[in-house]
Amino acid sequence: MLGSDLVKVLSLPTGRYGSEHDIVGLSHRELDITNKKDVDICISNNKPDMVIHAAAYTDVDGCESNRDLAFKVNAEGAKNVASACRVIGSAMVYISTDYVFNGIKNAPYMEEDKTFSTNTYGESKLLGEEHVSSILKDYYIVRTSWLFGKNGKNFVETILRLAREKDELRIVNDQVGSPTYTFDLAKAIKVLISKRSFGCYHVSNQGFCSWYDFAREIIRESESGPNNVKVVPVSSEEFKRPANRPKYSVLDCRKFMNKYDYNLRNWEEGLKDYLAERMVNS
Repeated sequence: MLGSDLVKVLSLPTGRYGSEHDIVGLSHRELDITNKKDVDICISNNKPDMVIHAAAYTDVDGCESNRDLAFKVNAEGAKNVASACRVIGSAMVYISTDYVFNGIKNAPYMEEDKTFSTNTYGESKLLGEEHVSSILKDYYIVRTSWLFGKNGKNFVETILRLAREKDELRIVNDQVGSPTYTFDLAKAIKVLISKRSFGCYHVSNQGFCSWYDFAREIIRESESGPNNVKVVPVSSEEFKRPANRPKYSVLDCRKFMNKYDYNLRNWEEGLKDYLAERMVNS
């Protein structure tokens, strides 16, 4: 989902933030990041200036029942990529998550805030961060949140499907975050790598909402979606899931926006564009 938008955005020429890049985009079928030998050969043969590591096991609930796999992909996979980058002197971008935080702060999380995850997915991604930062000198860690976009399973598509199948949707209203359009994130990453200002950055669409608010906005903005479905707010306790999720995981993105003089737009605008493009391509 993010990878396809990265290939598209990074292949386009731009004026202010650099020229067209030569891209090698690899799917998980073409490269298994958990196979260190294959990763070493791939990166050694391609000799990239930079590797954007967007591969991950992102099924948050699935990670709870497949803990070994979560750490194998999200932590050891990142370690393999970082180690191969070190050998050839390549920089690396590691895509991480708002779920590295426990959600009790009740104010937007800054890059230097203490990390502590309450689920396996966040734990495995956090260990991936630690591998990258300990192995490499030249790296970006990009924490983002609640991704939606083309070419991947996401909350927007789930809500639109359920709204066609059901008269009532029960959606959690006590988990708050920032939905982020993968195309917007890809554009921001292109800006980020235009300077060699390495480090950890929070990058997400601006504004925040609960999953309930997000679902209501999806249905309201969708021209093809049903307008008679009832959306009911429920608590996390009423809608139990295998993985604990932070109640508040909004990211403070001022470090990125200030350093790069770049405005990240609101999530509602990203959602409108996604739904509009979805209609054109349907």
